[in-house]
Amino acid sequence: MGKNEKNAPLRSPEQLREISDYYKLNTKAVEDLANATAENSPQVPPEELKKYRSKSNIHLPKWLKAAALKAWFAGAACFFIFWGLGMYLTNLLDMMLVFGVALGMVMDLLVNSIFRFAAATPGENDGWMMFPKKGLGAFFGNILYAFLLLFCVYSLYQLLNTAIVSFTGQTDSVPVGVEPILFGLFYMGFDLLFLGVKHLARRIVADAKISVKERKN
Repeated sequence: MGKNEKNAPLRSPEQLREISDYYKLNTKAVEDLANATAENSPQVPPEELKKYRSKSNIHLPKWLKAAALKAWFAGAACFFIFWGLGMYLTNLLDMMLVFGVALGMVMDLLVNSIFRFAAATPGENDGWMMFPKKGLGAFFGNILYAFLLLFCVYSLYQLLNTAIVSFTGQTDSVPVGVEPILFGLFYMGFDLLFLGVKHLARRIVADAKISVKERKN
């Protein structure tokens, strides 16, 4: 035997049993951690999870963050698509078709993905998305929804220019042209408007179902 083994103190059976139980306990903890899933793990309150998330000294309201995110990406799409392809797509219908598809893809693949990633708990930011679920149906739904928003923004531009021309009488130029910042704000505004209508309709339906149940009981 080596020198260290000769000098090692003898342990009693109780001490050996405690050491054995210690290693069994830690081995079980490691196995439980390795096999942990969403089904067999205990539920943790959102308040407890927030303690371990990174914090910033700047606290902005959620609605302001969501609005800024939507406006920025819509403005970026306007800059790269509407301005970038303006010299190549001179037909308005062709431009609106390409622009609408691009806006829908940006919303589905980028904006909604950021909302899901930034959520502290699953589904926390679903209220900021018209189609929160992932999938092919949501992808095409966001494209159709983008066409609706684009039509509303286009109609608003037309209304503003018509009103300004009627007051000023200047017909030689377009008073309010399409540019990324204003377009992003208009697009975001209509998006939040339709999301508000969606949530209001859901509350009305939910209240109606509760009223029907109470009448039956």
